[in-house]
Amino acid sequence: MIQPVAVIGAGPFGLSTAAHLRGRGIPVRVFGEPMVSWRDHMPAGMLLKSTPAASSIDAPQRGHTLVDYCEAAGIPRLVTDEDIIPVETFIAYGEWFQQELVPELERVRVVSVDRRTSAGGGFELKLDSGELFTARAVVVATGLSGLAHLPSELAGAAADGPTPKGPVSHSSQHHDLTRYAGKELIVVGAGQSALETAVLAAEAGARVRVVARGRGSVAFGEPPWRQPRLRPESPFGRAWSLWALSYYPHPYRRLPAQVRHHLVRRVLGPLGAWWLRERFESTVRVSEVERVLRADTSDGHPALTVLGHTGRTEHLAADHVIAATGYRVDLAAMDFLGPGLRTRLAVSRGTPKLGVGYVSSVPGLYFTGLPSAASYGPVMRFVCGTEFASPRLAKHLAAAHSAHG
Repeated sequence: MIQPVAVIGAGPFGLSTAAHLRGRGIPVRVFGEPMVSWRDHMPAGMLLKSTPAASSIDAPQRGHTLVDYCEAAGIPRLVTDEDIIPVETFIAYGEWFQQELVPELERVRVVSVDRRTSAGGGFELKLDSGELFTARAVVVATGLSGLAHLPSELAGAAADGPTPKGPVSHSSQHHDLTRYAGKELIVVGAGQSALETAVLAAEAGARVRVVARGRGSVAFGEPPWRQPRLRPESPFGRAWSLWALSYYPHPYRRLPAQVRHHLVRRVLGPLGAWWLRERFESTVRVSEVERVLRADTSDGHPALTVLGHTGRTEHLAADHVIAATGYRVDLAAMDFLGPGLRTRLAVSRGTPKLGVGYVSSVPGLYFTGLPSAASYGPVMRFVCGTEFASPRLAKHLAAAHSAHG
């Protein structure tokens, strides 16, 4: 019996990878809830920052783009850069993609993955159903799960960890922001997640202040009609750098580690969507500070001590603080990977070092999506990264399988 490939995760990267493997006739088992991060960890009413051209999940055959889904579902087509995608539409698209191309998805959780020591090799996986089975290769496509980053300066007010019911939470923990109606809310951050969370909370009745670190850090992109015309198009706008990173990530992993990690953080960094500016400026207060020094609590309410650009400290009190402080890849957070695997993996600043075809230093173990960004560039943080990643991963895995019989 041919051992299947296990794909862990059923978000855009997991579904795309599985579709490409199935398209090559490779037996595959896919585990997870489809689009769960998008459904449970994004706020209701959210709109995608990415354009329709940058929001299709790559498939091995035609007929499965976001536009194709809109036509099949009988909803208005999302085509131009001025069309804005509701998160509910994108979730429904991902679920349709799964039903069409990955129908055997198993809605169970992988508890552990370990390298087999027998001559046959491969990996042993345990599911939360109690089943044990062997896979010849494993693709980790768990997306943002477990990677929410809470800066140390905010941790003092979150002794038991971030939670919506406590003084401090992370933006990924919010689907319904109406719980803060009538409350004083501080959102820490300056990226799209922070700015849109602030707007949605304010529109739900909260009194919201955004605390942004850095002078001039709250900014919004230009609308499509103001994009420069003499530069090449990319899914993220017109710029030579964005074009190169989007379509030619091949040499990225050859750059020095310091450069790669810097680009992942800075390219396509904190910037609000052009269509959010008016809603934001009419509803949200902003405090731009040099940095947040610490967070404390008094009677269950958080307060931030911040250092202003003049060198003076200030105390900002609220009923709750939301840290829209992004995500950080850390293999230690992927606790389903057995200790034996994690100690064998070559890493760089907590992220796996990946070679050609997204394979790690452990043969047969692959990573795609956000954990691959440090090796293949910031485009891997976005859905459109599936266009580059999925066919190459599937091709490498198929070749490796053929080489070993």
